[in-house]
Amino acid sequence: MFESKSGVFLIAGLFFFVLSFVVMGLLPWMMYINEPEQTLEDLVADGVIHEFAELAEKFPDQFAQHFPDGVTRNSFAEALQRGHDIYVAEACWHCHSQQIRPVSGEDLRWGPVSHAREYQNVLQRPVLFGTRRVGPDLIREGARHSNDWHVAHFHTPVNVVPTSVMPRYPWFYDDDDYPNRDGMSIITYVQWLGSWLAEYPYYRGEGPSGDTLGHVEKVTEAAVTP
Repeated sequence: MFESKSGVFLIAGLFFFVLSFVVMGLLPWMMYINEPEQTLEDLVADGVIHEFAELAEKFPDQFAQHFPDGVTRNSFAEALQRGHDIYVAEACWHCHSQQIRPVSGEDLRWGPVSHAREYQNVLQRPVLFGTRRVGPDLIREGARHSNDWHVAHFHTPVNVVPTSVMPRYPWFYDDDDYPNRDGMSIITYVQWLGSWLAEYPYYRGEGPSGDTLGHVEKVTEAAVTP
């Protein structure tokens, strides 16, 4: 077998296949098998992001219809899970990656290179690294834009980004063009992305940063029921 080129290539091919399986599959699995994965309850334990509460303030009738319990951890968790499921079902990850790579100065455009702990939660199953980046990376999208911006963007993208090739999502809205349950959920999910960063929402240096000044704004305990 080693006397012919085809035999050498066959053995080399098998060797590199096994090597790639070990390096890219087995080793990462061994490194993180004992790392705890955050549940949905863990993700909402610290409270509700401001943007979810703002949806209740701006669209009180619609919010009460779709989330009758009001602004609670449970309703926030429900919106996050539904928003994630919609993001996957609508194949948003085809055009919007959720991985900032250590190449081509991506950290200058999107923030710090993605790290493993950002993916150790149930809302990263399946992991949404994406297939390409037609639109911007969204792993740190939360609070980059206002709720109003997202409401307008999902409805008619070119109204806020004239060069956008993103399709319209009219089924995220009711007959009066207010966001429905799906619309509020996908906005909540997108606004949640990146809220685990200490410098949230000031990724690009346009405001305070650090654990005490730049952390995610939470609704106070008095405003949130368990």
